[in-house]
Amino acid sequence: MDNERIDRDIALRSARLYIPLSLGAGVLFYLAATLTGDHTLVARMGGAVWVALLSLIVSMPIVTSRVKRTLRR
Repeated sequence: MDNERIDRDIALRSARLYIPLSLGAGVLFYLAATLTGDHTLVARMGGAVWVALLSLIVSMPIVTSRVKRTLRR
């Protein structure tokens, strides 16, 4: 029972970190595409969603393992 609480706490803390991180990467991509080129709105939005999704996939296991290591100490 205690392990379930710890796992839930790890998942919540991790999500509070990797979700804003990946959304921020998507926003930065959108801003960079808007400021540096003449890309269409669909291309900018699609690229921002793609970057956010890929950064979510990459950052999720990294952040979760770091949070787990920190909380298990």
